Amino acid sequence: MPREGTRFAADAMLGSLSRKLRAFGFDTAYYRRGGDEGILQLAKEEGRVILTSDRALLARASSKGVRVLLVEGRTDGRRISSLLGAAKEAGITLKRGDPLCSVCNGALAVVSREEAASGVPPSVLQRHRLFLRCEVCGKLYWRGGHWKKLSGLERAFGRRA
Repeated sequence: MPREGTRFAADAMLGSLSRKLRAFGFDTAYYRRGGDEGILQLAKEEGRVILTSDRALLARASSKGVRVLLVEGRTDGRRISSLLGAAKEAGITLKRGDPLCSVCNGALAVVSREEAASGVPPSVLQRHRLFLRCEVCGKLYWRGGHWKKLSGLERAFGRRA
């Protein structure tokens, strides 16, 4: 079943950004291995927008009619700002879906505290009520300290539609 929202294919230099985009609700394939032809083919076949900091890949994708955005900056905050500016300039509307697993891009499902108990420290279980588990890799998530940092970055995308 296709996911809602903008779908990305991020190149090997954008791993950290890929993980955050997934958490923000963007289906993001992280293309770590292989040459430009592979990511170009992935983007064409799956209707993904390529995210890259490689100007040569930008030029190749553009010449082949593949949607591509140049992402600049060294920090995730600057990269997100760059992504938003590039999308606006290219006329690409960014639409978010439900949050996804930051590790594998899988769907997340709410699980009970009892189901989460064996996978989290007791102190986390005492302090939190909402737990999510990736349906693909099984990773557990909760709104811990990392959540505040992500929430600050996420604000750049505005409210969900």
